[in-house]
Amino acid sequence: MDHPNTHLAIDPTLCGEIRALAPNRAEVELQTHAGMAADERGLVHGGFLFGAADYAAMLAVNHPNVVLGSARVQFTAPTRVGERVRFTAVVVSEKGRKREVEVEGRAADAAEPCFVGSLTCVVLDQHVLDRG
Repeated sequence: MDHPNTHLAIDPTLCGEIRALAPNRAEVELQTHAGMAADERGLVHGGFLFGAADYAAMLAVNHPNVVLGSARVQFTAPTRVGERVRFTAVVVSEKGRKREVEVEGRAADAAEPCFVGSLTCVVLDQHVLDRG
């Protein structure tokens, strides 16, 4: 497994743990917990799923200065507190500084994904906070 070069301070309890990392590909697994619940029935708020998908996309690019430019996503099934969701991210195209990354999230025993998206990542020359 390759080593991460980006987003090194991510909290795995919020954005997931790296399960696989290779050039142009990453897998992140998010263990959902009660702190992610949107309601008393245990529906996980989509923001946590998006965070894990974003993290997987950043790792697939794996450049120290990668940032998210835009995203087109769909939440295709509900996720419940306690479920483990694996996000697989694959760089599908590269054009200049832009990388298009397809991401799919799937709960451990689910037949269908709960999240699908296309994220546009941008590789910058320097850290985004250093830009004038």
